[in-house]
Amino acid sequence: MSYITLNKQNFFYNLDKIALQTKSKEKIALVLKDNAYGHGLLEMATLAREYGITKAVVQLNSEALLIEEFFEYILVLADTPDTYNTKIRYTVNSLSMIEKLPKDTLVELKVNTGMNRNGIEIDELQLAFKLIKKQGLELEAVFTHHACADELTPMYKHQSEAFERVKKSSPDGVRFHSCNSAGLFRHTDFDEDMARVGIAAYGCMKLPSEISEVAFKPVLSLYANKISSRKVLKGESVGYGASFITKRDEVVSSYDFGYGDGFLRTLSNTYTTSQGVKIAGRISMDNSSFICNDAELLIFDDASKVSAQTDTISYEILTSLKSSLKRRVV
Repeated sequence: MSYITLNKQNFFYNLDKIALQTKSKEKIALVLKDNAYGHGLLEMATLAREYGITKAVVQLNSEALLIEEFFEYILVLADTPDTYNTKIRYTVNSLSMIEKLPKDTLVELKVNTGMNRNGIEIDELQLAFKLIKKQGLELEAVFTHHACADELTPMYKHQSEAFERVKKSSPDGVRFHSCNSAGLFRHTDFDEDMARVGIAAYGCMKLPSEISEVAFKPVLSLYANKISSRKVLKGESVGYGASFITKRDEVVSSYDFGYGDGFLRTLSNTYTTSQGVKIAGRISMDNSSFICNDAELLIFDDASKVSAQTDTISYEILTSLKSSLKRRVV
């Protein structure tokens, strides 16, 4: 069976770089949504706790409950609580959501500073504070999300300035956070209460050198095992649609990893592994063919290099990996 390895040393190396930037492990909130970006929710929560991370961010309440024992603080980005929990905070993404939350729920208010996706508008801020108080919710923090932290555009500065205005208009005693991975490394003197770090921790963040030259190490590697091999003569085809024609006699092997496991079909006919092994034909649901005869094949060990071969980002490569794939820490 195809499987995933998670490099503990690389993960801790990345967290060391992040902790230097935040000035404290306590300010790192590790983003574990979508099965920890495909790495495995429980596997990465276990490693994070071992390193000393006390905060996590997830998308759903079900994710939060699975990792409740690993962290002191968990922020849920887009869900509502089943029961009251002193560790779990819930994001208020709109004014209408406030009345749906039970009394005493710990909440953090998200403010739209220009991304125009989730969060209340800045001119709704005071009304939101009143409604949260009226509903009997416990407001702990106010935060925002950057649209272009990893790009050299005026948007990052515009949103940062808007969030500074939000801070000045917020009640005393609330916490503030705005930095994702890229945003954190745009700071020379980080001073917010925490940073929500995802892709940098997993080692696949690539920033323009003008923003940061800090390098990270990929954590996840994907391996597949050979199903069968055959000699394919020059001019013969391989796979569905007969879209791959051999230019010479080749040994072609089928490996147990396909688009049903999360291998993007758009990589058909063009993909080359980090070790220079070329794919042969279309990616099938449960297997893919390569010009190779090895019993085991490293499909990739850096998702950003895979994404460079197709029109996507490393996030999609990683989160496409099915949770049924076995994952083990090395």
